[in-house]
Amino acid sequence: MTTPFYSAYLRISDGCDNRCTYCAIPLIRGAMHSVPMPALLDEAKSLLDNGVSELTLIAQDTSSYGCDLYAKPMLLELLNALAKLSGLRFLRVLYTYPDTVTPKLIDCIANDEKICNYLDMPLQHIDDELLLKMNRRGSRQHVEQVLEHIRTAAPDFILRTTIMVGFPGETDAKFEALLSFLRTYQFDRLGAFAFSQEDGTSAASMPNQIPSEIKTLRLNALMAQQREISFSRNQKRVGSVVQVLFEGMRDGLAIGRSYAEAPEIDGSILFKPLRAHKAGEYLNVKLSLACDYDLIGEELP
Repeated sequence: MTTPFYSAYLRISDGCDNRCTYCAIPLIRGAMHSVPMPALLDEAKSLLDNGVSELTLIAQDTSSYGCDLYAKPMLLELLNALAKLSGLRFLRVLYTYPDTVTPKLIDCIANDEKICNYLDMPLQHIDDELLLKMNRRGSRQHVEQVLEHIRTAAPDFILRTTIMVGFPGETDAKFEALLSFLRTYQFDRLGAFAFSQEDGTSAASMPNQIPSEIKTLRLNALMAQQREISFSRNQKRVGSVVQVLFEGMRDGLAIGRSYAEAPEIDGSILFKPLRAHKAGEYLNVKLSLACDYDLIGEELP
């Protein structure tokens, strides 16, 4: 991935041991292969020495990092080691799997100032019957416990998820229950897509396939609801002062991101700069106005 000089993705593993019935990634990339921790630390040090200040951890399943090398998940230990490196300002985790997100991992993120209070945890769905058909580990009850712990650990924690609509067997009632769940737990960020029949996957030939027009209607309804939730969550941030990574100018306004905005996939913070800035600087900005996905603010002296 092409990134600006101050931000980099750190791929901690490749491949996937999860065998979700709708996903062809294991067929293409094979089993999970974690990068040994010493090699990751060396790569991170090199990036930081060359001007990077924001690291975003990625993998098909970040929270299972290390299971193949160390016989247990080692994401928590990796985060603790990376957070000790000098020059690092923002450390963020994407693509965690719900059943390996533990209270210890959440507390580690919440209690270290370099690790962003941000967690990307794709759920796909919340109906236990559909999760079983998807071969997704965990249950709605476990996910609710994780979310409640996150909100208790840090009220300013940013939650991102990914949802699939139209999986075979998703009834109107199951879809409405999904919408209700999302209204209750209010993810700050949400991406969604409609199920598609991928070659070589078992879900492609499952009975009770959903017509494409119904999938489109459900996807539109989900995203319309999420737009309202995103605006509401952004409104709650108005009045707070955040550290913003300045990235450039747009139509006379400075544009940047705080701990709450992952690169490329989330919104931005726009503000009138007090002076000229260089990309990669960190500035204090008071948030003054919420939009659906972006925020407007004022740079502080």
